[in-house]
Amino acid sequence: MTKPYTVFTLGNGMRVLCWQTDSLVSYVGVAVNAGSRDERKDKEGLAHFVEHTVFKGTERRKGWQISERMESVGGDLNAYTSKEETMIYTGAPAGYEDRAAELLADIVRNSRFPKDEIEMEKGVVIEEINSYLDSPSESVFDRFEDLAYKGSGLAHNILGTPESVKGLTPEDCRGFLDSFYTPCNMVLYCCSPVDPDKFLKIAERHFGGLHFPVVPHDRNVPSEMEKFSLTEDFGTHQANTIVGARIIGRNDPRRYAFYLLNNYLGGPGMNTRLNRELREKRGLVYAVESNLSLMSNAGLFMIYFGTDPSNVDKCRKIIASELEKAAMSRLSDRMFDKIKRQYRGQLVVSSERKEGRIMTMARGLLFTGELRDVRTQMEGIMAVTSEDMRMAAEMIVPAKCSTLTLI
Repeated sequence: MTKPYTVFTLGNGMRVLCWQTDSLVSYVGVAVNAGSRDERKDKEGLAHFVEHTVFKGTERRKGWQISERMESVGGDLNAYTSKEETMIYTGAPAGYEDRAAELLADIVRNSRFPKDEIEMEKGVVIEEINSYLDSPSESVFDRFEDLAYKGSGLAHNILGTPESVKGLTPEDCRGFLDSFYTPCNMVLYCCSPVDPDKFLKIAERHFGGLHFPVVPHDRNVPSEMEKFSLTEDFGTHQANTIVGARIIGRNDPRRYAFYLLNNYLGGPGMNTRLNRELREKRGLVYAVESNLSLMSNAGLFMIYFGTDPSNVDKCRKIIASELEKAAMSRLSDRMFDKIKRQYRGQLVVSSERKEGRIMTMARGLLFTGELRDVRTQMEGIMAVTSEDMRMAAEMIVPAKCSTLTLI
């Protein structure tokens, strides 16, 4: 079957991804290869702050007019920031693709960061920081990454600190936009019934005149992780713990083995090894999960669990045992086929969520120049052997894992 995706490159180098569907909804957005990793050390939180404040006014629109532009037709406008990417995206009834693309181009090209709006938004972001710090089950991940990536641009909270946010200026925001929201550093995507050739004309009209100099990313490989085992007082009744280790980056061919390993140990299913051993069989935890955090040239495998402080050591021993088992011997063919079938099924189910699917493909195009759609992922998963998964597990044996507990 021919893939229903079309990729164009505008004259200025900006890539445009089109997925023509028969949906009643259109999704149009911009994926930007810029995140908190690209900030100067004295400007921590800037990427996230820019994501907030690009909606506060352009040369031709006030903040309320920006939000009203999509909401007035029943749509929405939103954004998020990660360590290496920012996404600004819209969803609306099909037929409003031109409106969405024009609005996104206006935001990227003409945001002016009014000083009064900037000062007001600082208070909002600082409240977000404080709220996040009040949730140890979330902040434990950031704290673990701080330690795992110590000394690199990956080692700080995406939100920044209250002190760093207070020091940000309109000039900082516009400078970050001009440096990283550049044609070669972005992918414009559209998932809708519109003909791809028609959307190309829309993209040319609104983004074709965008030209900024190319500023190279300064993303050095983080130094080797110094193993740690720490307990920090957070003033809570529950212990929130992460056990984890440094692994590969997002483009490493071994990533598919890690996808399977993660799903087997602590993925979203109730039948994962860790959920069965810690929760269903012993009732030791309220929650347990594992996840992969893969960056362009580094990665982490992290297992999180929340439990009573008196159970932390017991849970750690069980996790260590499961990690050792995964690294010491291959699964039977029957069990391994079952794991593959489950993961393949999850991919199929998730592929029905068109917005998430087009975003995933846009990120793949942004970072690798490839369209990593659900079929590509399924092919990669099916090529993994049980020995591949066992070898992946060797990278996260207890001897290589660090532990952080917030109590």
